Amino acid sequence: MTGWSAKILPAGDAALVVELGSVIDAELNDAVHRLDAAINAAKPAGLIETVPTYRSILVLFDPVVAAAEDMGRACLDLAGALDRGRGATPSRRWRVPVAFGGAFGEDLPLVAAQSGLSEAAVVALHCRTDYRVYMLGFAPGFPYMGTLAPELRLPRRENPRLAVPAGSVIQGGQQAAIMPLEMPSGWHILGRTPVRLRDDRRAEPFLLAPGDVVRFAAMDPAELPALEARAAAGDPVATREDAS
Repeated sequence: MTGWSAKILPAGDAALVVELGSVIDAELNDAVHRLDAAINAAKPAGLIETVPTYRSILVLFDPVVAAAEDMGRACLDLAGALDRGRGATPSRRWRVPVAFGGAFGEDLPLVAAQSGLSEAAVVALHCRTDYRVYMLGFAPGFPYMGTLAPELRLPRRENPRLAVPAGSVIQGGQQAAIMPLEMPSGWHILGRTPVRLRDDRRAEPFLLAPGDVVRFAAMDPAELPALEARAAAGDPVATREDAS
């Protein structure tokens, strides 16, 4: 994607949406997060909070302090100052170990059958795909990641599960994710990672951030208990591939 344009959409009496586009795209998403940083750095009068998404930013403000028109104008001015020719910024790259299939990935056979692939081929596709973290949402630290190989893009489950374990590696539509805690989900479970996406003992409690890139690495399921113990002791387990 080579360009985008910002427009303001109303979102009630105390919020507005700055929309930059209508597609899932790395450069567009990068612009969203650069604009989000610029808005928070500028701190327009009345700003309370921003929530960046795939392609837009929800801006919450105090209507007693700032009118919606003034907040929208400030956001558009900041958007206009961004470098529109700039590509996606360099990212932190993470290698995340995953025990695929078996007791940890009960939907792997179904995903393979519906994709017309072997289970090994499904795992191989996931492990050679660079997944961009487009945004965090739904639950603390939940990473919406993309984009799945076309062969793997399947509808979500007709009957969501009420409890999917923390650490489950899942896919839904054209997205992949890791469950930061046990919670309901209609996405397909492919495996489990010992990596803890949230650990309040860390200087930055959330391991992943928008713009990060995740590469899955298949591991021996027999190694999972030992790695989970390391994670419980504070070891991030995931490795930074971009670090020197």
